[in-house]
Amino acid sequence: MPFFRSAPSCTVPSSHREQLNAITAFVDASMVYGSSEALAVALQNLSSPDGLLAVNQLHSDRGLGFMPYLTRTQPHLDPCGPREPLDPLNPSMPPETDRLDTSMRNKSFCFQAGDSRANEHLGMIALHTLFLREHNRLAAELRQLNPHWGPDTLYQEARKILGAVHQVLTWDHYLPHILGGSAHLSLMSTYKGYDLTADPSISNVFSTAAFRFAHVTVHPLVNRLGAEYRWSPEHPALPLHHSLFASWRLVHEGGVDPVLRGLLLSSAKLQTADQMMIEELTERLFQAQGGLPLDLAALNLQRGRDHGLQGYSAWRRLCGLSVPVNESDLAGIVGNEVLAKKLLRLYGTARNMDVWVGGISETAVAGGRVGPLLACLIAKQFTALRDGDRFWWQSDGVFSSSQRHALQSISLSAIICDNTHIGLVPSDPFSRTLQPDGLLPCTDARVQRMNLSAWREADADSVCGWIPRLRVGHSVLCDSTVIYQCPAGYLLHGDSHITCDPDTHQWSPPPPACLDVDECSMESWVCPPHLQCFNTPGSYSCAAPPLSASSIVASVMSVLVGVALIALILICYHRLFLDKPSESDRCQRRR
Repeated sequence: MPFFRSAPSCTVPSSHREQLNAITAFVDASMVYGSSEALAVALQNLSSPDGLLAVNQLHSDRGLGFMPYLTRTQPHLDPCGPREPLDPLNPSMPPETDRLDTSMRNKSFCFQAGDSRANEHLGMIALHTLFLREHNRLAAELRQLNPHWGPDTLYQEARKILGAVHQVLTWDHYLPHILGGSAHLSLMSTYKGYDLTADPSISNVFSTAAFRFAHVTVHPLVNRLGAEYRWSPEHPALPLHHSLFASWRLVHEGGVDPVLRGLLLSSAKLQTADQMMIEELTERLFQAQGGLPLDLAALNLQRGRDHGLQGYSAWRRLCGLSVPVNESDLAGIVGNEVLAKKLLRLYGTARNMDVWVGGISETAVAGGRVGPLLACLIAKQFTALRDGDRFWWQSDGVFSSSQRHALQSISLSAIICDNTHIGLVPSDPFSRTLQPDGLLPCTDARVQRMNLSAWREADADSVCGWIPRLRVGHSVLCDSTVIYQCPAGYLLHGDSHITCDPDTHQWSPPPPACLDVDECSMESWVCPPHLQCFNTPGSYSCAAPPLSASSIVASVMSVLVGVALIALILICYHRLFLDKPSESDRCQRRR
């Protein structure tokens, strides 16, 4: 199998190889917004005054947005479209992706998201889509609360909230199920504030081993369920390899709702000693895309070796756990003598074992999904991510106390209710609900929603009173300072911000104004030469110049003259040709 090594960093000392992280280490919803300014801008709807993210312009999910499409890089190759061959009887016929929809000829079915891996699996696409819609929902609600906010303020504030939502869902809702209740309490201390000495970057052992434990929880089937969580012939279950890079299925096979219902009601695969990873991942990974199928387990092992990870025993020692020295020790840790024998036959000694193999082989901790080693490594990473993040949602000055209280009430179920057509959800989406009877209506009070009223900006300052707003323009209050911004087509006259003077109880300097820009007075031509520029508030238009009275008279006269000439031509034609006497008439006249 082809294997591409991780790109090395050029900034570390030459004594050892270190790899790059192409995305942000922080849990900041970068999968929604991107990890670079250029991608973040590309994902925005810059023509909207509401601070929205761009949505698909060709298709929608029964009125709800899909992610935008990427441009197709090759005319007849779409890695995310239906895998249909060319018609052998008509080689010039375009592939099935073009026959499905002529509007897709220059577009790929691959969606554009903040993370390039968004298209890998239908479940991932559904979640990416869900949080795209949640950003736009947050931005729209914030604008209702603060109509004076500009598009950039709405976008940034919605992005800040969604980043905090991801932190709350991950640390408070997800990790306890992975680490188990007691391990979660013992391995992750309570938050004490931002720690300048904490290193929040992603460790090699976390990225290439520990957090890849989830690969052994993947089910071989992707269940899709219809309304009321019933099996539907329109949305049959798919073998896993048919759901990889198959984003076209969302567009043409019911949207995200069937996939999300399947995720909510289906269990993850239970990892056992004789079934570490399903064959869909070890024998058929990306098989549907053509070419040689890959083996995810082999890739995981090779990735750990590429990153120079030490053996299993070294990591056990780092976490203060017992180090197996013989078969009996290892059998006690993994809970299976047959597995212990097989591992030692392959590796010779536990010191040689790849840490990923050893980690997924351990018996899970009480109430968790990982063994003691992976619980330790995962807890260390998430503690560092939390404590080393200056913008952690609980850090002083990031959110107000009322906003933090509102964030604590968020639930993934509420986000699903608010951004899909699904009407029934579990109270805890991270725990398996066995039957649809155990689901809650979205209107149930137990489906906790976040109240955004804590983000309503005050209309008055406690010292200087009423906050000056612009008749045309945007403003935002920040620590007794009002910052102003004008929309496109207007120019700010005055200072861009004013501050409350505690001595005079006055805003100083005077508030600015947004004045219309007369684009038509600019030296550069804004309209084609044959059209005249007309200034409008915030913009301009190009049209033919209006006719004067003399021009109208001249136009009427020219029309009358034209009509008279046509009439004269017709009269002459009639007399010369149509009124000409026939030969019999001339003979009678001579007689």
